[in-house]
Amino acid sequence: MDLFKKLGAEFFGTFWLVFGGCGSAVLAAGIPGVGIGYLGVALAFGLTVLTMVYAVGSISGGHFNPAVSFGLWAGGRFPGKDLLPYIIAQVVGAIVAAAALYGIASGSEGYSGGLASNGYGEHSPQGYSYIAALIAEVVLTFMFLFVILGATDKRAPAGFAGIAIGLTLTLIHLISIPITNTSVNPARSTGPALFEGGIALTQLWFFWVMPIIGAILAGIVYKWFFESKESD
Repeated sequence: MDLFKKLGAEFFGTFWLVFGGCGSAVLAAGIPGVGIGYLGVALAFGLTVLTMVYAVGSISGGHFNPAVSFGLWAGGRFPGKDLLPYIIAQVVGAIVAAAALYGIASGSEGYSGGLASNGYGEHSPQGYSYIAALIAEVVLTFMFLFVILGATDKRAPAGFAGIAIGLTLTLIHLISIPITNTSVNPARSTGPALFEGGIALTQLWFFWVMPIIGAILAGIVYKWFFESKESD
């Protein structure tokens, strides 16, 4: 498959993830009496990934997340030469989505300037500490990649990977929205932070480093399981 087509798929997939997921949090979560709340936002993020895995996953592999690209590389499923192009496409998709979302949200008189950015400490939705956020982001990204690697294994049931991945991302959000507003995706963190600025931008490094650590660890551990199974 042509690399430019793959990058286009990653752009659109990441755009949809940020626009749909963060859009649900910014535009629909907090409406008094009818807001979708944490459960609705978690489901929205899961649905964005599920739908795009089936829409363009056959073109690019359906990463939509730099941490996923790193994890698949560490697990021996993705060539290192494509890491940087994929990450650039993902980040650009996230930034364009955040720009579109800002254009919509800022049209409301009650808009306060937030775009569902990620944070810890004073920027955590429920005031969770740096250490709590670190554990959450590393562990949850690890589990996300572990499921992705397993669901896309050639020995897994065909055709169900998107469902497993989408439901896993929903569960991850149910756990960690109160902690960090859920990143597990550096591109998803970058788009909103660039438009919010301030503390969201100051803390952005954290939401690159921790998810990538968790993803690489998952790739290494899964590869160990895979190689062990092959040798049996």
